[in-house]
Amino acid sequence: MKINILGSEWNIEHKSKSEDPQLENCDGYADYSTKTIIVEDFIPDEDSLANLKIHSQKILRHEIVHAFLFESGLAENAFVPYSSWAKNEEMIDWFAFQGPKIYKAWRDANALQEV
Repeated sequence: MKINILGSEWNIEHKSKSEDPQLENCDGYADYSTKTIIVEDFIPDEDSLANLKIHSQKILRHEIVHAFLFESGLAENAFVPYSSWAKNEEMIDWFAFQGPKIYKAWRDANALQEV
């Protein structure tokens, strides 16, 4: 799947851990060098969450926020390169969790403009 992030085309791919060794340490990532978002293609087992679709959507939102920050130039140009606010996982999670609620509030308040 392809999505537009601030005028740049990004690919979204779902892969297993066996297909992508980087997924051994995370559930997904955004690679700004290839403009690709990778999300683990989870295989349900006795230890997995009950609703893996919701979990995958959360990860995808999280990685899309990272991509927006990369495309904005904020990830590279922040004060501290490897621990800057733009790469702070807690802040990215906040946007990923709250984004749908913020969008709904904007929509309900008729605060969105056509792009």
